[in-house]
Amino acid sequence: MRFTNYLRGFAATCVALGASILSAQQSTEDYYRDLQQRISSQEARLLQLEQSRLPSIQNVSTNNTFLESRVAELEEIIAGIGKDTPANGKPTQKWSGRVHYDYWVFPHADALPNALDDDAFNGSPSGNGNPATGPRDFNGFRRLRFGVSGDVTDTMLYKIEMEFANPSELAFKDAFLGWQQLPYLQTVLLGNQKRPYGLDHLNSSRYNVFMERPFHVEAINQDARRIGLASYGVTDDERWNWRYGYFLLDDLAKVGGQYTDNYQSEVAGRLANTIWYDESSDGRGYAHWAVSGSAAFPGGGPDARFTTRPEARTNGKWIDTGAIAGGNRYQLLGLEGVVNVGPLQVVGEYQTINVERTAGFGPDLTFDGYYVYASYWLTGEHTPWERDSGTIGRTKPFENFFLVNKCCGGQGGGWGAWQVAGRYSHGDFTNDNIFGGVGDSFTLGLNWWWTPYSRMQFNYIHGSIDQRAAVGGVPIGSTAGALPTSGDYDIFGTRFMVDF
Repeated sequence: MRFTNYLRGFAATCVALGASILSAQQSTEDYYRDLQQRISSQEARLLQLEQSRLPSIQNVSTNNTFLESRVAELEEIIAGIGKDTPANGKPTQKWSGRVHYDYWVFPHADALPNALDDDAFNGSPSGNGNPATGPRDFNGFRRLRFGVSGDVTDTMLYKIEMEFANPSELAFKDAFLGWQQLPYLQTVLLGNQKRPYGLDHLNSSRYNVFMERPFHVEAINQDARRIGLASYGVTDDERWNWRYGYFLLDDLAKVGGQYTDNYQSEVAGRLANTIWYDESSDGRGYAHWAVSGSAAFPGGGPDARFTTRPEARTNGKWIDTGAIAGGNRYQLLGLEGVVNVGPLQVVGEYQTINVERTAGFGPDLTFDGYYVYASYWLTGEHTPWERDSGTIGRTKPFENFFLVNKCCGGQGGGWGAWQVAGRYSHGDFTNDNIFGGVGDSFTLGLNWWWTPYSRMQFNYIHGSIDQRAAVGGVPIGSTAGALPTSGDYDIFGTRFMVDF
């Protein structure tokens, strides 16, 4: 009886539980059906809103496309600045500059160099200055340049470089436009550029071993640059390079141009050969020679004049032929050679000028000069060689100069690169009745490169001036009570340099 009642109770419970499950299942199905209907309704509403706002969305998309194209164009232009290839037809720009700060002192000078340097201060004719007044120290900027260069197209280029060392007399240096990748001519430049002779002048002042250039290099090619049209070329293997062109003789760097129907001009060129270049050592060994020449036509004007300082920043020109009367034309021949073996370099150069004078003014004249120097890197570097131009390049120290405190005490740093050098130079600008002077000097140089773009130079110069006369006058010392015909001097110079 009890068991029967238990079975009946269990059966009733199962029936009630089954009814509850069926009821819950029915409720869940109704919930999901209602939720699906609501979602479908929202999707329809969203589609209606998107269709109503489609024109505005299309306008926004169009504006975004325009802005994206403008941003891409600006990025392309910015990416082209300082690059080798013009971007989007816009000229490229590469900014450069150099700062050379000098200090020169003159501990000793005889009466003749004293008088020659005093001319520029008292306004007297050359050679008539005060022999008791020594050359004044110089403290200031030797060079202060800023410029920009770049490509206008893949085959056209430009460069503008200004000199600000003397703010009262601004001048341009390299200032030209040009064309490159030309058949036969390769590169052609039109404007102010270096005349193609004098290795020491063709080298950049950023890399030159000595602070100032030798007597004859500066006297024959004063300030180096002239307005002209010139072609530059190099062979595919860079063994040969050349440059030649037509130049005006007048230096127009401070005036920009001239009005004339009577041009004083010259034709000049240089052929150079890197006869040996050690590829395996990345150019630590090389040899170079070159020949240069010019035919100039001053027409008896003031451009037939050769003058220079004593390889230092004196105020006056200690060698000066004056304007050579009847100097109708002159010819130049130059020879140069370089041998570099590791840290050792030996360089020599010779130039001679033959001045033809109009009949009645005296015989033709010959002036010449030469120098030879040897340099050595105490820290093991070498002087790089630019084979495409036949000039020295930028030295890269093995270790830049720096000095820091160590965290554990003491100091640490790098030495930079140290170079010593010695140069002997000679310039003879006295001949017949022209007494421009004969200069001889020995220069001891020390270069301390802090980085490839900064260094300090120190020069000691011992030299002499001989056979010098007042411009247009008689030889100095030829009359009673006149100055001696020669004089010695000593000069110290220091330069701090940065370029970029």
